[in-house]
Amino acid sequence: MDSIFRLTYGCDLRQGIEDYCQKHDIHSAVIVTTVGSLYQVVIRLADGHSTVCLNDRYEVVSLTGTVSDGGSHLHIALADSQGRVVGGHVCYGCLVNTTAEVALRSLDGSYRLNRQLDEQTGYNELVVTEIKEELK
Repeated sequence: MDSIFRLTYGCDLRQGIEDYCQKHDIHSAVIVTTVGSLYQVVIRLADGHSTVCLNDRYEVVSLTGTVSDGGSHLHIALADSQGRVVGGHVCYGCLVNTTAEVALRSLDGSYRLNRQLDEQTGYNELVVTEIKEELK
């Protein structure tokens, strides 16, 4: 099932996506595309520990990731008013400026996405289970 929805000014981008999935009984999904803008950005950087909070206007250039009952894993690329791009792991606190139009695809019925602690990485990593249809 495909879904598209809009988050408005002041909404937390990550929380808004998770809330939409919960409200619409979507348990496993992938982000197809997102366009919009943010006025506050909180991202974790590639070192896996450092976070940055930016307070300026940014256009969403790309948003990708997975959403599941076990948690979300979203990455974002943003362009500032000079066209410079910054990106990273989406944390709570990314606030929508004018709009965020989110398209997602539910994988319910085909795959179950969940998260489980991976001892090697130290993070809750994606576990994918294919749902097999019963043979008739």
